[in-house]
Amino acid sequence: WDNADFSRGVGTTFYQEFSTLNTAKPPFVRDVEAKVRRYLRSSYSAAWTLKITWEKAPVHAARTDTRKTITYQAVLTTDGFRSYILMLYQDRGMQWDYTRLPSTNVLIGYT
Repeated sequence: WDNADFSRGVGTTFYQEFSTLNTAKPPFVRDVEAKVRRYLRSSYSAAWTLKITWEKAPVHAARTDTRKTITYQAVLTTDGFRSYILMLYQDRGMQWDYTRLPSTNVLIGYT
């Protein structure tokens, strides 16, 4: 979630919280549950989910070219005991030139 620069007025960050303990689950939360079940081959029922979206985020130090952006999401979810994160990137959406970043050890995702 680093190296995005919103100081030039380009791009947006927003979030949506889903508290689903003892309530009906919207389709988005049901989709997250299905992904966790499929990828981890375990039962999972979300009690809380947070979706954060960085839309058309320009790279840090994008003072000269704010057209090269990326749109991505982090979805945090928990059942109260186990917690997971889904990192979702727009298909063909990485337009940052990572070779021009000050650091050479660039990751997409997390460790």
